[in-house]
Amino acid sequence: MNPRFSCRAVLLAAAALSLSGCASLFAPALAPVQLAPARGAALAGCTELAGNFRHPQTTLASAALVPPGKLQVGGQPVGEHCLVTGRMHERLSPVDGQAYAIGFEMRLPRDWNGRFFYQGNGGLDGLIPPAVGAVSGGGPLTHALAQGFAVISSDAGHSVKQLPLFGLDPQARLDYGYQAVAKLTPMAKALIAAAYGRAPDRSYIGGGSNGGRHVLVAAARLPGEYDGYLASAPGLNLPQAAVAQLFGAQQYAKVATDPKDLGSAFHAAERALVAQHILARCDALDGAADGLVQDVAACREAFDLMRDVPSCVGSRDGSCLTPPQKTAIANVFAGAHDSRGQRLYAGFPYDPGLTQPDWADWEFKYSVTNRDPVALGFVFTVPPAEPAILKDLLGYALGFSMDRDAPKIFARNATYTESAMAFMTPPQPTRLHALRERGGKLLVLHGNADAVFSVDDTAAWYDGLRAEHGRGTADFARFFRVPGMGHVRGGPATDQFDALGALVAWVEQGRAPDRLIASARGAGNPGGANPDLPAGWSATRTRPLCPYPQVARYNGSGSVEVAENFSCR
Repeated sequence: MNPRFSCRAVLLAAAALSLSGCASLFAPALAPVQLAPARGAALAGCTELAGNFRHPQTTLASAALVPPGKLQVGGQPVGEHCLVTGRMHERLSPVDGQAYAIGFEMRLPRDWNGRFFYQGNGGLDGLIPPAVGAVSGGGPLTHALAQGFAVISSDAGHSVKQLPLFGLDPQARLDYGYQAVAKLTPMAKALIAAAYGRAPDRSYIGGGSNGGRHVLVAAARLPGEYDGYLASAPGLNLPQAAVAQLFGAQQYAKVATDPKDLGSAFHAAERALVAQHILARCDALDGAADGLVQDVAACREAFDLMRDVPSCVGSRDGSCLTPPQKTAIANVFAGAHDSRGQRLYAGFPYDPGLTQPDWADWEFKYSVTNRDPVALGFVFTVPPAEPAILKDLLGYALGFSMDRDAPKIFARNATYTESAMAFMTPPQPTRLHALRERGGKLLVLHGNADAVFSVDDTAAWYDGLRAEHGRGTADFARFFRVPGMGHVRGGPATDQFDALGALVAWVEQGRAPDRLIASARGAGNPGGANPDLPAGWSATRTRPLCPYPQVARYNGSGSVEVAENFSCR
């Protein structure tokens, strides 16, 4: 049934007020709220913060000035700033006996722009990376600290020494999932007020991978705390993505020639072969044969792995795939499922970016070593696995049952009162009315060749957001796909862009991003060259990144190396 007419029937039956998803299709778009720009200020003090600052459950360990030029980004010096370190909510776990705390560092620039930036970090956290706010694609030319933001970074409630067994402690799971952000945010704002004499005018949160997940969770749980939300390659449904990684490992294991090397199931020459045939069918669908697949929807119809890639009649020599290989690869791209065919995670689009080494690492290495297996075993399942699995992670990954074990990410018990899918994902992820109504903005970017978090999963979320919020969705939330880009960065892609600058302009000046200009990182790029770029590309190629569902299409004339010759439509 057409959902539009289904909603109309509901409205005629006088039940529309309880079905906001239907009502949003017909309600007029609300006028966007415009927030005022931030105002700058100078740092009032630094070293005395360690002794004078007071906040509940917070201890500052140190506060010291960092001279200008001690840090650099894009070959340029970062200005003088105050580095503060500390910890919150120190405790002793009654479950595993370990001492836990939320460790953090905060960098407060001498010349402050009036803004606060929460840096969401990746993986299983446990480390405190430098609080610089580097979230805008590969090879950054700038970051939040260099632009004058006060920035915080944390370990999300556990130390590197506690990886991955922190998941045995229920509170550590919750801090990692969402509570550390909620605890750190008001403390950071109070510390800013102590350092500058006033609270920040505007607050932003950003991150990639698990950090992008933190952003989407904060958009749902903390809509009043931040004005701008920037998510790159977000692990929206991260526990399900981890299940999909193990599902993929099991598929590749069926055709691997070396049982200890899953990469032998689909080696580099064979991936290059598949990429060649993807390009043959899909490259020119946007009007330009330029090594990028822009039109993902059209490519789904144009490319067929079984039909378009040659099948081997003899030995594997890089010019063909065996039928069992095709079946395994097709299963992975179609998405994880159980023995009944029930989908466990989204599928993945075919993109020529599968040639990059990082794609192979996620598919063949991290899925059976110390990333996805330990995340599932100790953080995402109830009850958690026994520590003995650390002795044979490959065996655990290949023995993980999609029928018996995958449902454990939804389980809870008396000790673990929230399931992984409850503490790791946003509650009601498409209902962002509070964020929208206060003038907040959400910007999401995702690479089409991401091997671990599916861009299709993110697109499905955004489709749901549009169904919930109707025509006004683009007034507060926009999603950009990055052709060729792998997980957060890299791949045969234009992966260098300033998404943070675009978000600030949108939040504070009302300039909605109708396109983002992205650059390739060829030789000599100040942010560092991208080794995945094809040899025939210009070192300075640019492309517009277009708001979904628009596609960058060639205008028909001019150099294909220049963004101005492409339009979003």
